[in-house]
Amino acid sequence: MSLFRFDWYGQLRASAPELLDNAARLSSTLGIPDELRGRFGISGSNSSAPGVLRAAVREAIVESSADYFPLNRIGDEIRRVVKSVYGDDFDAAPINSAEAGLAVVHDALIAPSLIGRGDPPRARTIVPYERHIEHHGSYGRPVPGIYKDIFADRGATAGELGLSGRRAENVDTVFVKLPGARYDVHGIKSYVCPLLVHVNPEASLHALEHAATVHAADLAGFATLGYDTPGCGYGAKDEHGVSRLHRAFGALAARFGVPYIADNAWGTPFLGTDPRRIGAHVMIYSTDKVMGGPTGGLIIGKEDVMINVRRALGLHSERFGSVSSHGKGSHIAFDPGKEALVGTLAALRLLRDDPEPIVAAVDATWEIVLDEFARAKGRLKPGILLTRSQNAGGVEINYQDTWRNGEFGIPIFSHEDRIAQTNLFNNALVRAGVTPNIADDANIFITPGAGTLDETGKVREDRLRLAVRAVFETLILLQQLSERIEAQAPKD
Repeated sequence: MSLFRFDWYGQLRASAPELLDNAARLSSTLGIPDELRGRFGISGSNSSAPGVLRAAVREAIVESSADYFPLNRIGDEIRRVVKSVYGDDFDAAPINSAEAGLAVVHDALIAPSLIGRGDPPRARTIVPYERHIEHHGSYGRPVPGIYKDIFADRGATAGELGLSGRRAENVDTVFVKLPGARYDVHGIKSYVCPLLVHVNPEASLHALEHAATVHAADLAGFATLGYDTPGCGYGAKDEHGVSRLHRAFGALAARFGVPYIADNAWGTPFLGTDPRRIGAHVMIYSTDKVMGGPTGGLIIGKEDVMINVRRALGLHSERFGSVSSHGKGSHIAFDPGKEALVGTLAALRLLRDDPEPIVAAVDATWEIVLDEFARAKGRLKPGILLTRSQNAGGVEINYQDTWRNGEFGIPIFSHEDRIAQTNLFNNALVRAGVTPNIADDANIFITPGAGTLDETGKVREDRLRLAVRAVFETLILLQQLSERIEAQAPKD
Protein backbone atom coordinates (compact mmCIF):
# COMPACT_ATOMS: atom_id res chain seq x y z
CA MET A 1 0.00 0.00 0.00
CA SER A 2 1.43 3.38 -1.00
CA LEU A 3 -0.85 5.41 1.27
CA PHE A 4 -0.64 4.82 5.00
CA ARG A 5 -3.37 5.72 7.46
CA PHE A 6 -1.38 8.46 9.20
CA ASP A 7 -0.63 10.08 5.81
CA TRP A 8 -4.29 9.81 4.84
CA TYR A 9 -5.48 11.48 8.06
CA GLY A 10 -2.78 14.13 7.68
CA GLN A 11 -4.09 15.01 4.24
CA LEU A 12 -7.62 15.09 5.59
CA ARG A 13 -6.44 17.65 8.16
CA ALA A 14 -4.83 19.73 5.40
CA SER A 15 -8.08 19.59 3.42
CA ALA A 16 -10.24 20.68 6.36
CA PRO A 17 -10.88 24.24 5.00
CA GLU A 18 -12.32 22.78 1.81
CA LEU A 19 -14.53 20.39 3.79
CA LEU A 20 -15.82 23.21 5.98
CA ASP A 21 -16.59 25.38 2.96
CA ASN A 22 -18.60 22.53 1.46
CA ALA A 23 -20.39 22.05 4.77
CA ALA A 24 -21.32 25.75 4.84
CA ARG A 25 -22.85 25.39 1.38
CA LEU A 26 -24.63 22.26 2.61
CA SER A 27 -26.55 24.42 5.04
CA SER A 28 -28.11 26.35 2.17
CA THR A 29 -28.70 23.20 0.13
CA LEU A 30 -30.61 21.62 3.01
CA GLY A 31 -32.59 24.80 3.61
CA ILE A 32 -31.58 25.32 7.24
CA PRO A 33 -33.02 28.73 8.25
CA ASP A 34 -30.51 31.26 9.56
CA GLU A 35 -32.46 31.65 12.81
CA LEU A 36 -32.18 27.89 13.43
CA ARG A 37 -28.45 27.55 12.79
CA GLY A 38 -26.70 26.46 15.98
CA ARG A 39 -30.00 26.21 17.84
CA PHE A 40 -30.82 22.59 17.06
CA GLY A 41 -28.81 19.41 16.82
CA ILE A 42 -28.55 15.66 16.60
CA SER A 43 -28.95 14.95 20.32
CA GLY A 44 -30.16 16.59 23.51
CA SER A 45 -28.29 13.93 25.49
CA ASN A 46 -25.27 15.98 26.45
CA SER A 47 -24.60 17.53 29.84
CA SER A 48 -22.72 20.43 28.23
CA ALA A 49 -25.77 21.22 26.07
CA PRO A 50 -28.77 19.43 27.61
CA GLY A 51 -32.14 19.19 25.93
CA VAL A 52 -35.20 21.21 26.87
CA LEU A 53 -37.15 19.97 29.89
CA ARG A 54 -40.62 18.57 29.34
CA ALA A 55 -43.42 20.80 30.53
CA ALA A 56 -44.38 18.53 33.44
CA VAL A 57 -40.82 18.56 34.78
CA ARG A 58 -40.52 22.34 34.49
CA GLU A 59 -43.87 22.87 36.19
CA ALA A 60 -42.90 20.64 39.11
CA ILE A 61 -39.66 22.58 39.64
CA VAL A 62 -41.41 25.97 39.48
CA GLU A 63 -44.18 24.87 41.85
CA SER A 64 -41.70 23.51 44.41
CA SER A 65 -39.76 26.77 44.45
CA ALA A 66 -42.69 28.42 46.24
CA ASP A 67 -43.05 25.65 48.80
CA TYR A 68 -41.15 24.74 51.96
CA PHE A 69 -40.41 21.13 52.88
CA PRO A 70 -37.56 18.89 54.09
CA LEU A 71 -35.58 17.49 51.16
CA ASN A 72 -35.55 13.91 52.43
CA ARG A 73 -39.29 13.90 51.64
CA ILE A 74 -38.45 14.20 47.93
CA GLY A 75 -35.56 11.76 48.24
CA ASP A 76 -37.81 9.17 49.82
CA GLU A 77 -40.41 9.64 47.10
CA ILE A 78 -37.70 9.01 44.48
CA ARG A 79 -36.90 5.79 46.34
CA ARG A 80 -40.56 4.77 46.30
CA VAL A 81 -40.85 5.28 42.54
CA VAL A 82 -37.70 3.20 41.93
CA LYS A 83 -38.86 0.44 44.29
CA SER A 84 -42.29 0.37 42.64
CA VAL A 85 -40.58 -0.69 39.40
CA TYR A 86 -37.50 -2.67 40.45
CA GLY A 87 -38.81 -4.07 43.73
CA ASP A 88 -38.14 -3.51 47.41
CA ASP A 89 -34.68 -5.06 47.16
CA PHE A 90 -33.51 -2.00 45.19
CA ASP A 91 -32.89 1.53 46.39
CA ALA A 92 -31.90 4.91 44.95
CA ALA A 93 -29.74 7.93 45.74
CA PRO A 94 -29.99 11.23 43.84
CA ILE A 95 -26.72 13.07 43.23
CA ASN A 96 -25.54 16.13 41.29
CA SER A 97 -24.11 14.28 38.25
CA ALA A 98 -23.44 10.81 36.90
CA GLU A 99 -19.71 11.47 37.26
CA ALA A 100 -20.24 12.23 40.95
CA GLY A 101 -22.17 8.96 41.17
CA LEU A 102 -19.17 7.07 39.83
CA ALA A 103 -16.89 8.78 42.34
CA VAL A 104 -19.12 7.93 45.31
CA VAL A 105 -19.67 4.34 44.20
CA HIS A 106 -15.95 3.74 43.75
CA ASP A 107 -15.18 5.25 47.16
CA ALA A 108 -18.05 3.45 48.89
CA LEU A 109 -17.88 0.03 47.22
CA ILE A 110 -14.42 -0.43 45.65
CA ALA A 111 -11.69 1.45 47.51
CA PRO A 112 -10.37 -0.34 50.64
CA SER A 113 -10.39 1.36 54.01
CA LEU A 114 -7.38 3.49 54.90
CA ILE A 115 -7.91 3.00 58.64
CA GLY A 116 -5.64 0.58 60.47
CA ARG A 117 -1.99 -0.18 61.01
CA GLY A 118 0.48 -1.30 58.42
CA ASP A 119 0.61 -0.68 54.71
CA PRO A 120 -2.72 0.37 53.17
CA PRO A 121 -4.23 -2.39 51.05
CA ARG A 122 -4.88 -1.99 47.32
CA ALA A 123 -7.94 -2.94 45.32
CA ARG A 124 -8.38 -3.77 41.62
CA THR A 125 -11.35 -3.23 39.34
CA ILE A 126 -11.69 -5.02 36.01
CA VAL A 127 -12.94 -2.88 33.13
CA PRO A 128 -13.32 -3.91 29.47
CA TYR A 129 -11.34 -1.83 27.00
CA GLU A 130 -14.42 -0.12 25.61
CA ARG A 131 -15.70 3.35 24.81
CA HIS A 132 -15.88 6.19 27.37
CA ILE A 133 -13.49 4.46 29.78
CA GLU A 134 -12.26 7.87 30.94
CA HIS A 135 -15.37 7.84 33.13
CA HIS A 136 -15.94 4.45 34.75
CA GLY A 137 -12.35 3.26 34.19
CA SER A 138 -10.39 6.23 35.50
CA TYR A 139 -10.64 5.71 39.24
CA GLY A 140 -7.52 3.60 39.51
CA ARG A 141 -4.00 3.37 38.11
CA PRO A 142 -4.19 1.59 34.73
CA VAL A 143 -2.95 -2.00 34.65
CA PRO A 144 -1.09 -3.50 32.72
CA GLY A 145 1.47 -0.72 32.31
CA ILE A 146 0.89 -0.49 28.57
CA TYR A 147 -2.27 1.46 29.43
CA LYS A 148 -0.58 4.00 31.72
CA ASP A 149 -1.19 6.83 29.22
CA ILE A 150 -4.65 5.72 28.16
CA PHE A 151 -6.21 8.98 29.41
CA ALA A 152 -3.26 11.24 28.61
CA ASP A 153 -5.02 13.47 26.07
CA ARG A 154 -8.62 13.18 27.24
CA GLY A 155 -10.47 16.17 28.61
CA ALA A 156 -11.51 14.52 31.88
CA THR A 157 -8.24 12.88 32.83
CA ALA A 158 -7.12 13.13 36.43
CA GLY A 159 -3.80 14.80 35.71
CA GLU A 160 -5.41 17.85 34.14
CA LEU A 161 -7.22 18.65 37.37
CA GLY A 162 -3.99 19.69 39.05
CA LEU A 163 -4.63 17.54 42.12
CA SER A 164 -4.90 13.79 42.52
CA GLY A 165 -7.95 14.00 40.28
CA ARG A 166 -10.54 11.30 40.32
CA ARG A 167 -8.07 8.49 40.78
CA ALA A 168 -8.15 6.76 44.15
CA GLU A 169 -4.65 6.37 45.53
CA ASN A 170 -5.18 2.73 46.53
CA VAL A 171 -7.12 1.44 43.51
CA ASP A 172 -5.92 -0.06 40.22
CA THR A 173 -7.96 -0.55 37.04
CA VAL A 174 -7.24 -3.68 35.02
CA PHE A 175 -8.16 -3.22 31.34
CA VAL A 176 -9.12 -6.25 29.28
CA LYS A 177 -9.43 -6.28 25.50
CA LEU A 178 -12.61 -7.91 24.22
CA PRO A 179 -12.25 -10.73 21.66
CA GLY A 180 -13.90 -9.82 18.38
CA ALA A 181 -13.30 -6.11 18.87
CA ARG A 182 -10.78 -4.17 16.80
CA TYR A 183 -8.42 -1.70 18.42
CA ASP A 184 -7.15 0.18 15.39
CA VAL A 185 -5.40 3.54 15.41
CA HIS A 186 -7.43 6.27 13.69
CA GLY A 187 -7.91 9.99 13.64
CA ILE A 188 -6.03 13.22 13.14
CA LYS A 189 -5.20 13.06 16.83
CA SER A 190 -4.14 9.46 16.32
CA TYR A 191 -5.19 7.10 19.08
CA VAL A 192 -6.67 3.65 19.50
CA CYS A 193 -10.37 3.54 18.65
CA PRO A 194 -12.32 0.65 20.21
CA LEU A 195 -14.42 -0.75 17.35
CA LEU A 196 -16.85 -3.02 19.14
CA VAL A 197 -19.61 -4.16 16.78
CA HIS A 198 -18.27 -7.72 16.53
CA VAL A 199 -17.43 -8.37 20.20
CA ASN A 200 -17.81 -12.06 21.02
CA PRO A 201 -19.46 -12.25 24.47
CA GLU A 202 -18.58 -15.90 25.12
CA ALA A 203 -14.91 -15.46 24.25
CA SER A 204 -14.92 -12.21 26.24
CA LEU A 205 -16.24 -14.08 29.26
CA HIS A 206 -13.21 -16.38 29.15
CA ALA A 207 -10.81 -13.41 28.81
CA LEU A 208 -12.47 -11.59 31.71
CA GLU A 209 -12.57 -14.75 33.83
CA HIS A 210 -8.84 -15.23 33.25
CA ALA A 211 -8.13 -11.63 34.30
CA ALA A 212 -10.30 -12.00 37.41
CA THR A 213 -8.46 -15.18 38.38
CA VAL A 214 -5.04 -13.58 37.89
CA HIS A 215 -6.04 -10.59 40.05
CA ALA A 216 -8.31 -12.45 42.46
CA ALA A 217 -6.33 -11.55 45.59
CA ASP A 218 -6.98 -7.82 45.06
CA LEU A 219 -10.22 -8.00 43.04
CA ALA A 220 -12.80 -5.50 44.32
CA GLY A 221 -15.26 -5.18 41.45
CA PHE A 222 -16.16 -4.91 37.78
CA ALA A 223 -17.22 -1.74 35.95
CA THR A 224 -18.71 -1.39 32.47
CA LEU A 225 -20.97 0.80 30.42
CA GLY A 226 -24.68 0.06 30.74
CA TYR A 227 -25.39 0.83 27.07
CA ASP A 228 -27.07 -1.79 24.90
CA THR A 229 -25.96 -1.12 21.31
CA PRO A 230 -23.54 -2.92 18.95
CA GLY A 231 -21.30 0.13 18.63
CA CYS A 232 -20.69 -0.05 22.38
CA GLY A 233 -20.04 -3.81 22.30
CA TYR A 234 -23.38 -4.95 23.70
CA GLY A 235 -25.26 -5.89 20.53
CA ALA A 236 -25.31 -9.67 21.08
CA LYS A 237 -28.50 -10.40 23.02
CA ASP A 238 -30.10 -13.47 24.61
CA GLU A 239 -33.65 -14.66 23.92
CA HIS A 240 -34.98 -12.01 26.33
CA GLY A 241 -33.16 -9.16 24.61
CA VAL A 242 -30.54 -8.85 27.36
CA SER A 243 -26.92 -8.22 26.42
CA ARG A 244 -24.93 -11.44 26.80
CA LEU A 245 -21.76 -9.49 27.62
CA HIS A 246 -23.52 -7.65 30.45
CA ARG A 247 -24.76 -10.95 31.80
CA ALA A 248 -21.22 -12.31 31.71
CA PHE A 249 -20.06 -9.47 33.97
CA GLY A 250 -22.97 -10.06 36.34
CA ALA A 251 -22.14 -13.76 36.55
CA LEU A 252 -18.45 -13.08 37.21
CA ALA A 253 -19.25 -10.54 39.91
CA ALA A 254 -21.50 -13.07 41.62
CA ARG A 255 -18.87 -15.79 41.35
CA PHE A 256 -16.08 -13.63 42.84
CA GLY A 257 -18.34 -11.96 45.40
CA VAL A 258 -17.61 -8.39 44.31
CA PRO A 259 -19.87 -5.57 43.06
CA TYR A 260 -20.65 -4.91 39.40
CA ILE A 261 -20.96 -1.20 38.53
CA ALA A 262 -22.81 -0.24 35.34
CA ASP A 263 -22.28 3.30 34.07
CA ASN A 264 -25.51 4.00 32.20
CA ALA A 265 -25.23 7.80 32.11
CA TRP A 266 -26.67 7.87 28.62
CA GLY A 267 -29.50 5.51 29.54
CA THR A 268 -33.10 5.40 30.63
CA PRO A 269 -34.33 3.98 33.95
CA PHE A 270 -37.27 1.57 33.73
CA LEU A 271 -37.34 1.54 29.90
CA GLY A 272 -33.71 0.66 29.18
CA THR A 273 -31.05 -1.71 30.50
CA ASP A 274 -32.45 -3.44 33.57
CA PRO A 275 -29.93 -3.86 36.42
CA ARG A 276 -31.81 -6.92 37.66
CA ARG A 277 -31.40 -8.76 34.37
CA ILE A 278 -27.69 -8.11 33.97
CA GLY A 279 -26.77 -8.71 37.61
CA ALA A 280 -25.54 -5.16 38.29
CA HIS A 281 -25.21 -4.11 41.91
CA VAL A 282 -25.48 -0.42 41.00
CA MET A 283 -26.41 1.47 37.85
CA ILE A 284 -25.61 5.15 37.45
CA TYR A 285 -27.60 7.62 35.33
CA SER A 286 -27.32 11.20 34.18
CA THR A 287 -30.71 12.79 34.75
CA ASP A 288 -30.22 15.47 32.08
CA LYS A 289 -29.56 13.14 29.16
CA VAL A 290 -32.10 10.54 28.03
CA MET A 291 -33.98 10.63 31.34
CA GLY A 292 -35.40 14.04 30.55
CA GLY A 293 -34.70 15.58 33.94
CA PRO A 294 -32.70 18.59 35.18
CA THR A 295 -28.93 18.60 35.51
CA GLY A 296 -28.02 15.86 37.96
CA GLY A 297 -27.49 12.15 38.43
CA LEU A 298 -29.13 9.12 39.95
CA ILE A 299 -27.72 5.93 41.48
CA ILE A 300 -29.98 2.88 41.52
CA GLY A 301 -28.79 -0.34 43.10
CA LYS A 302 -29.35 -3.29 45.35
CA GLU A 303 -30.54 -2.18 48.74
CA ASP A 304 -27.71 -3.72 50.75
CA VAL A 305 -24.86 -2.10 48.83
CA MET A 306 -26.77 1.17 48.55
CA ILE A 307 -26.45 1.58 52.34
CA ASN A 308 -22.75 2.37 51.83
CA VAL A 309 -23.55 4.79 49.01
CA ARG A 310 -26.34 6.55 50.88
CA ARG A 311 -24.22 6.86 54.02
CA ALA A 312 -21.47 8.54 52.01
CA LEU A 313 -24.02 11.06 50.72
CA GLY A 314 -25.59 11.71 54.13
CA LEU A 315 -28.91 10.18 53.07
CA HIS A 316 -29.04 6.98 55.09
CA SER A 317 -30.69 7.38 58.48
CA GLU A 318 -29.54 9.72 61.21
CA ARG A 319 -27.75 9.11 64.47
CA PHE A 320 -30.92 9.51 66.52
CA GLY A 321 -32.60 6.77 64.51
CA SER A 322 -34.58 7.72 61.39
CA VAL A 323 -34.94 5.68 58.21
CA SER A 324 -33.60 8.44 55.97
CA SER A 325 -32.09 11.90 56.08
CA HIS A 326 -30.74 14.67 53.90
CA GLY A 327 -27.76 15.68 55.94
CA LYS A 328 -23.98 15.66 55.75
CA GLY A 329 -21.77 12.79 54.67
CA SER A 330 -18.27 12.36 53.34
CA HIS A 331 -19.50 13.33 49.86
CA ILE A 332 -21.89 16.12 50.78
CA ALA A 333 -20.36 18.24 47.99
CA PHE A 334 -22.29 16.06 45.55
CA ASP A 335 -25.69 17.14 46.89
CA PRO A 336 -28.00 17.87 43.90
CA GLY A 337 -30.13 20.60 45.50
CA LYS A 338 -33.87 21.09 45.84
CA GLU A 339 -34.80 21.88 42.23
CA ALA A 340 -32.80 18.95 40.83
CA LEU A 341 -34.42 16.59 43.33
CA VAL A 342 -37.92 17.73 42.40
CA GLY A 343 -37.17 17.58 38.68
CA THR A 344 -35.67 14.11 38.97
CA LEU A 345 -38.76 12.87 40.76
CA ALA A 346 -41.03 14.36 38.07
CA ALA A 347 -38.95 12.77 35.29
CA LEU A 348 -39.02 9.36 36.99
CA ARG A 349 -42.78 9.54 37.41
CA LEU A 350 -43.15 10.28 33.69
CA LEU A 351 -40.95 7.31 32.80
CA ARG A 352 -43.03 5.05 35.05
CA ASP A 353 -46.56 6.39 34.58
CA ASP A 354 -46.62 7.91 31.09
CA PRO A 355 -43.82 6.41 28.97
CA GLU A 356 -45.80 6.41 25.71
CA PRO A 357 -44.68 9.90 24.55
CA ILE A 358 -41.06 8.98 25.31
CA VAL A 359 -41.29 5.70 23.41
CA ALA A 360 -43.12 7.45 20.56
CA ALA A 361 -40.28 9.98 20.23
CA VAL A 362 -37.76 7.13 19.89
CA ASP A 363 -39.97 5.43 17.30
CA ALA A 364 -40.33 8.68 15.33
CA THR A 365 -36.55 9.19 15.41
CA TRP A 366 -36.04 5.64 14.12
CA GLU A 367 -38.40 6.18 11.19
CA ILE A 368 -36.73 9.46 10.25
CA VAL A 369 -33.25 7.90 10.36
CA LEU A 370 -34.42 4.98 8.21
CA ASP A 371 -35.96 7.36 5.65
CA GLU A 372 -32.92 9.59 5.43
CA PHE A 373 -30.53 6.65 5.26
CA ALA A 374 -32.53 5.25 2.35
CA ARG A 375 -32.03 8.58 0.53
CA ALA A 376 -28.29 8.56 1.16
CA LYS A 377 -27.53 4.84 1.03
CA GLY A 378 -26.49 4.66 -2.62
CA ARG A 379 -23.86 7.37 -2.08
CA LEU A 380 -22.31 5.82 1.04
CA LYS A 381 -19.94 2.89 1.36
CA PRO A 382 -21.58 -0.36 2.48
CA GLY A 383 -21.16 -1.36 6.11
CA ILE A 384 -23.30 1.20 7.96
CA LEU A 385 -25.32 -0.32 10.80
CA LEU A 386 -28.41 1.34 12.28
CA THR A 387 -29.72 0.30 15.70
CA ARG A 388 -32.79 1.53 17.59
CA SER A 389 -32.20 1.77 21.35
CA GLN A 390 -34.82 2.52 23.97
CA ASN A 391 -32.07 2.70 26.57
CA ALA A 392 -30.23 5.40 24.61
CA GLY A 393 -33.47 7.09 23.66
CA GLY A 394 -32.78 7.10 19.94
CA VAL A 395 -30.72 5.56 17.15
CA GLU A 396 -27.09 4.53 16.87
CA ILE A 397 -25.36 4.96 13.50
CA ASN A 398 -22.19 2.89 13.32
CA TYR A 399 -19.90 2.85 10.29
CA GLN A 400 -16.85 0.83 11.41
CA ASP A 401 -17.62 -1.85 8.80
CA THR A 402 -17.11 0.61 5.95
CA TRP A 403 -13.46 -0.37 6.58
CA ARG A 404 -13.29 -3.76 4.87
CA ASN A 405 -10.75 -6.01 3.18
CA GLY A 406 -7.86 -3.67 3.93
CA GLU A 407 -9.54 -0.74 2.18
CA PHE A 408 -10.11 2.67 3.71
CA GLY A 409 -13.64 3.48 4.79
CA ILE A 410 -15.33 6.62 6.03
CA PRO A 411 -12.83 8.49 8.26
CA ILE A 412 -12.98 7.49 11.93
CA PHE A 413 -12.19 10.08 14.56
CA SER A 414 -10.88 9.27 18.02
CA HIS A 415 -12.13 10.49 21.36
CA GLU A 416 -8.96 12.56 21.47
CA ASP A 417 -9.98 14.23 18.20
CA ARG A 418 -13.10 15.52 19.91
CA ILE A 419 -11.07 16.97 22.76
CA ALA A 420 -8.52 18.49 20.35
CA GLN A 421 -11.33 19.78 18.08
CA THR A 422 -9.96 17.83 15.12
CA ASN A 423 -13.05 15.68 14.65
CA LEU A 424 -13.83 16.85 11.11
CA PHE A 425 -17.29 15.29 11.16
CA ASN A 426 -18.30 17.40 14.15
CA ASN A 427 -16.60 20.51 12.76
CA ALA A 428 -18.38 20.17 9.43
CA LEU A 429 -21.74 19.62 11.13
CA VAL A 430 -21.24 22.83 13.10
CA ARG A 431 -20.42 24.73 9.90
CA ALA A 432 -23.65 23.39 8.42
CA GLY A 433 -25.53 24.91 11.37
CA VAL A 434 -26.28 21.69 13.26
CA THR A 435 -25.02 21.12 16.81
CA PRO A 436 -23.14 17.78 16.98
CA ASN A 437 -22.78 15.38 19.86
CA ILE A 438 -20.36 12.58 20.65
CA ALA A 439 -19.28 10.99 17.35
CA ASP A 440 -16.15 9.02 18.26
CA ASP A 441 -14.97 5.60 17.14
CA ALA A 442 -17.22 5.44 14.03
CA ASN A 443 -20.29 5.78 16.25
CA ILE A 444 -22.97 8.49 16.12
CA PHE A 445 -26.07 8.73 18.31
CA ILE A 446 -29.21 10.50 17.10
CA THR A 447 -31.64 11.35 19.88
CA PRO A 448 -34.40 13.96 20.06
CA GLY A 449 -34.27 16.87 22.45
CA ALA A 450 -31.79 19.39 21.00
CA GLY A 451 -34.43 21.78 19.74
CA THR A 452 -36.27 18.87 18.11
CA LEU A 453 -39.03 18.26 20.68
CA ASP A 454 -42.02 20.45 21.47
CA GLU A 455 -43.22 21.16 25.01
CA THR A 456 -45.26 17.95 25.12
CA GLY A 457 -42.25 15.83 24.18
CA LYS A 458 -43.43 15.21 20.61
CA VAL A 459 -40.79 15.17 17.88
CA ARG A 460 -40.62 18.25 15.68
CA GLU A 461 -40.16 16.19 12.55
CA ASP A 462 -39.04 19.02 10.28
CA ARG A 463 -36.12 19.92 12.55
CA LEU A 464 -35.04 16.39 13.39
CA ARG A 465 -35.19 15.42 9.72
CA LEU A 466 -32.92 18.36 8.84
CA ALA A 467 -30.44 17.30 11.53
CA VAL A 468 -30.41 13.66 10.42
CA ARG A 469 -30.11 14.60 6.75
CA ALA A 470 -27.17 16.83 7.65
CA VAL A 471 -25.48 13.85 9.37
CA PHE A 472 -25.65 11.63 6.29
CA GLU A 473 -24.72 14.44 3.90
CA THR A 474 -21.71 15.30 6.08
CA LEU A 475 -20.61 11.64 6.04
CA ILE A 476 -20.88 11.76 2.24
CA LEU A 477 -18.71 14.90 2.09
CA LEU A 478 -16.09 13.19 4.25
CA GLN A 479 -16.19 10.06 2.13
CA GLN A 480 -15.83 12.02 -1.11
CA LEU A 481 -12.87 13.97 0.23
CA SER A 482 -11.13 10.85 1.50
CA GLU A 483 -11.71 8.99 -1.79
CA ARG A 484 -10.12 11.87 -3.70
CA ILE A 485 -7.10 11.75 -1.40
CA GLU A 486 -6.77 8.03 -2.08
CA ALA A 487 -7.10 8.53 -5.84
CA GLN A 488 -4.34 11.16 -5.86
CA ALA A 489 -1.91 9.07 -3.81
CA PRO A 490 1.17 7.82 -5.69
CA LYS A 491 0.98 4.20 -6.71
CA ASP A 492 3.61 1.60 -5.91
